Amino acid sequence: MMKVKKSLTILLLATLAGCANNLGSLDFPGVYKISITQGNVILQNMVDQLRPGMTRNQVIFVMGTPLIRDPFRQNRWDYVYNFQPGGGARTQERVTILFVDDQLATVTGDFVPNPPADLN
Repeated sequence: MMKVKKSLTILLLATLAGCANNLGSLDFPGVYKISITQGNVILQNMVDQLRPGMTRNQVIFVMGTPLIRDPFRQNRWDYVYNFQPGGGARTQERVTILFVDDQLATVTGDFVPNPPADLN
């Protein structure tokens, strides 16, 4: 009798574990989920300060240290920001900066510099 109860318990737990894997994540009501931020915060006003011809140090002053510096392409810096609100969908923002002769050449990605307003 004891072996039958033990076998049924193991079978029940295995079934529940299999169901949990098929469902993905189980959401329990009232459980707090933290927001997750990773990478460099990228703001439009930061990108607007970038100008062609800036040195690497000037770009670091404005944008901060890049998240990704490819050792094989040293003229490319990538700034990446990921945000996932507690239990929500993850969003990603990315800016890629290319240098030519150690001077800023192009900025591409989710944010691009706006042209400066003429002050007359």
